[in-house]
Amino acid sequence: MSDISSPREIASRTAGRSFRYYDLVMAAFVAILLLSNIIGASKRAVIDLPFIGEWPFGAGVLFFPLSYVIGDILTEVYGYARARRVIWTGFAALIFMAFMAWVVVQLPPAGGWPHQAAYEAVFANSWRIVMASMLAFWAGEFANSFVLAKMKLANKGRHMGLRFVASTFVGQGLDSLIFYPVAFYGLDGWPTDELFKTVLSQWAIKTGWEIILLPVTIVIVTALKRREGVDIYDEDTDFTPFRARI
Repeated sequence: MSDISSPREIASRTAGRSFRYYDLVMAAFVAILLLSNIIGASKRAVIDLPFIGEWPFGAGVLFFPLSYVIGDILTEVYGYARARRVIWTGFAALIFMAFMAWVVVQLPPAGGWPHQAAYEAVFANSWRIVMASMLAFWAGEFANSFVLAKMKLANKGRHMGLRFVASTFVGQGLDSLIFYPVAFYGLDGWPTDELFKTVLSQWAIKTGWEIILLPVTIVIVTALKRREGVDIYDEDTDFTPFRARI
């Protein structure tokens, strides 16, 4: 009698199971998501490239791609349904962060406190930036998780590195294509040609981050699968993004 369990049997055994590291991976995902949005989302930086000249990019690109790496880990190890739950947790955290920033900025400053203007410059994001961030995160993360889960099924678990890169390419592409035009199109300091250069550079840099970190991602995924004793395939998963229940 074979000791090899089918993906459907594995999913059945893990349906109500708790995992040792799932909550820690969730915490890392939400922390990186919030910090990348607070620190670098609206700053446009520039680098001088040989033979090309100055090329703009959003400063948040230095950290935000790590959320996609963690999203890959979540989907690959714990399955789409649990990754979906983490994505909705991050979405709720973004909403609360935006609300908290708005409240704090609106509070009247104490007399003689000299930093209100600087505080507003950093934390008083416009409704456009908030909405763009929400839409881009939601669409990009779910696309990333969906593509990865479907490729894992199609390839029967093979070609792990390929599905990590492909899912990030799709997810980060949607994220960049949504966020920058929705947030900054038509605003002073964001000419149209510079805006779409930024979109392309964001897309390329984010996907490049995935490729650079691919060996580390594979090591972490392999270790988590071994320690958790699980490798979930989403054969019977409802792939709708509009639910948080596992």
